[in-house]
Amino acid sequence: MNAPSKPLVVIPTYNERDNIVRLIPTILEVDSRIHILVVDDGSPDDTAAGVLEAKQKYAIARVFLESRPAKLGLGSAYVHGFQWGLAGQYDFLIQMDADWSHRPHQLETMLDLAQKADFVVGSRYVRGGGILNWGAGRRLLSRFGCWYSRLILRADFSDFTGGFNGWSDRVLRAISLDTLRSDGYSFQIELKYRAHLLGCRHIEFPIRFDERRAGRSKMSAAIAFEAGWRVLQFRFQREILRRGVAVD
Repeated sequence: MNAPSKPLVVIPTYNERDNIVRLIPTILEVDSRIHILVVDDGSPDDTAAGVLEAKQKYAIARVFLESRPAKLGLGSAYVHGFQWGLAGQYDFLIQMDADWSHRPHQLETMLDLAQKADFVVGSRYVRGGGILNWGAGRRLLSRFGCWYSRLILRADFSDFTGGFNGWSDRVLRAISLDTLRSDGYSFQIELKYRAHLLGCRHIEFPIRFDERRAGRSKMSAAIAFEAGWRVLQFRFQREILRRGVAVD
């Protein structure tokens, strides 16, 4: 496989102005090939304006903004960003949080590993990975979600629910993005599971995942509950998923 020539980092935002204006220049310093797409869901804190101000201040030609009218969900934000990137002929598309939980320097490793697999997973749960500044309950919920997903779906991902992932354009085109219906944790699970069902090869590498620097976490009991029942749905409708049909 060839090294990515045109990678795109897709960052969904909702009330992340303080974080994103500092994150953008840091990401761009990692590699001159990287472009950034921010998909903002009508943030009341005017995150979109912050992105445009940063773009103008630093004369950054590698940063783009897609503004949506309301909070439509993490999963649909990534689908929107992926489709935008594929239309723009980007060959490697990376999911990344806006809140500094994913460390920008780890993009170097992801781009290197992109030459060896169809998609790359930044894992908190392989040797060398870990989580910083989380309470015991949240750690337990995350661990359980990954174990439960592996058990039910019979797919070998140490970090099934993690959101720092890089995808070959070939994989995303094959997945039928329009048919994805999940959000939150379950979106991360469904995307990996569909790639697994297509026979795509992946590599996991260790990351240190930190708590956000500013703002409040979007995690909720509703998101965790959705992930639980969605996993069962994926397992019993695997042939439908393999054919790229929506599961509602």
